[in-house]
Order: sequence, then structure tokens, then C-alpha cells
Amino acid sequence: MKSLPESAYTLDADELPEKVAARSFPNGDYAVSKKLKKAKYEAELERLQVELVKLQTWVRESGERIVMVFEGRDAAGKGGTIKRFTAYMNPRHARVVALSKPSDVERGQWYFQRYVSHMPTDGDIVMFDRSWYNRAGVERVMGFCSEDDVATFFLEAPVFEGMLAREGLHVFKFWLTIERPEQLKRFYERKTNPLKSWKLSPMDHASIGRWHDYSVAIADMLRNTDTPHAPWTVIDSNDQRRARLEAIRTVLKAFDYPGKNDNVIGEIDGRIVMSAQQFLER
Repeated sequence: MKSLPESAYTLDADELPEKVAARSFPNGDYAVSKKLKKAKYEAELERLQVELVKLQTWVRESGERIVMVFEGRDAAGKGGTIKRFTAYMNPRHARVVALSKPSDVERGQWYFQRYVSHMPTDGDIVMFDRSWYNRAGVERVMGFCSEDDVATFFLEAPVFEGMLAREGLHVFKFWLTIERPEQLKRFYERKTNPLKSWKLSPMDHASIGRWHDYSVAIADMLRNTDTPHAPWTVIDSNDQRRARLEAIRTVLKAFDYPGKNDNVIGEIDGRIVMSAQQFLER
């Protein structure tokens, strides 16, 4: 299918342009051709959430520590995925960290310093809704840091995450990926739905024309920070329902906890979930 011109990707119209809508999920060349039906999704989600409760109970009793990093293009579904993780967890021991832009004091600190204080203590789970990877993405693309800063980040991020792993923290890094027409469709949903309008930020408007810049930054980030101790798990999030299920399934399959039901968890869908290398080779 021939690519649309850059001019097609704009938020200036009153509603999503038809030529873009015709290419948004599930139309076009997507990993799956149909959206997962709501009833099936909700039933499977509930079963997996029961397993998450079991996992958290084990984490509390064993003193394990889990860190999850959720990154992705704007509107990829990071927040919605995190909500499905936390829905039935004990909020005293499962925290979501979504930091605003750094203060003047934080800008003068070691780059990773503001994140260290949010790491979990024994028995806790912490989920970062965006993270230190801001440096490799939005900060780089929007010119909030220098290329030297990015190069330093690529050297230090694997070391930082290696420290976490050696300390005994279980580190999961999720990259949620979507196609450009689907992203724009979600932006228009935010623009036209009063209940979602708060999600549409000036940064979203600014990113519309920087798709290719982000693509380069994403590829560089994955190449430089995918490591054995903290690998990236890339999830196709064009179908948000499948993406949420697969993210939960990925975490559950990584642990042996009392009462684990492998039949409920099932197998990871290779159409939706891939390694960084698989994603880069597509």
C-alpha cells in the first residue's frame, strides 16, 4: 500500500481524515486482522488478573522486588496497560511512577538520580509510566538534550540497569509500538472526546510531524540498551486489548509462584510480542 503524504498527518482537521481512518487498525497490514472481541478480552483479562494477585502475594511474602518500565510512542497505550496491571493489586505495595519534567534541582543532578528514590523496597512492585528513557526519546527528538547527552545515556543506562539486576531487582522493559495511522486516530479520539481531552498535550501536537525522527531514536535506543539483564520486550499495541494481555502474560511467565496456573496464563503470542532484535529486523 502506497504511503500517505506527510500532509495527511495533521491534527488541524475537525475529525480524523478518511484516508487515514482507512489505514488505522484493523485495516491495512497489521499483525492481526481483527480486534479482539470485548467479551473474550474481559474474560481472559480477569483470569490473568487473578494470577497477578497470586504473584503479588508471593512478592510480598518472599521480599522480591519488581520494576516495570513502560515506554512507547505517544498514544501507544502505556497508561491503559498499567491500569490493567494494578486493577486488583494491593496499592500499598504496587506503585505507579509518572514523573513530570525535572525541576531545576533535578536538572543539576546525576541524570538517573530522580529515579533511584522510586525503586521498590522488599515486597513491592513499581511501574514507571515513562522513565529514564525520556532521554533517548522525547528529550532527544525535541532538542531538550544534546547528542553528547544521548551518547552518555547509551553508555550509562545498561550499567544502571545492571546495578538494579545485581541488587536482585527483576527489571522488565516494555516498548509499545503502533503504526502511524493508528496513532493519529487515537489523537483525534483525545481531541474530540471531552473525557480524554486532558490526554492530548502540546507535546503530542509537536510530535505529529516528527514520526521519522522518533523512528531513528527508537531504533538507536533499542540497539544500545537491550541487554541480557534488562532486555526490551516489544509489544504490538495496535490492538490495545491484545497488547494488555500480552504484557501481563509476559510478566507472569517469568516467575514461579504458589498456585500458578499455566493453563490460564497460556503462551505468548508471537505475532504481538517480539524481542528488540526481531523488531529491528522487521
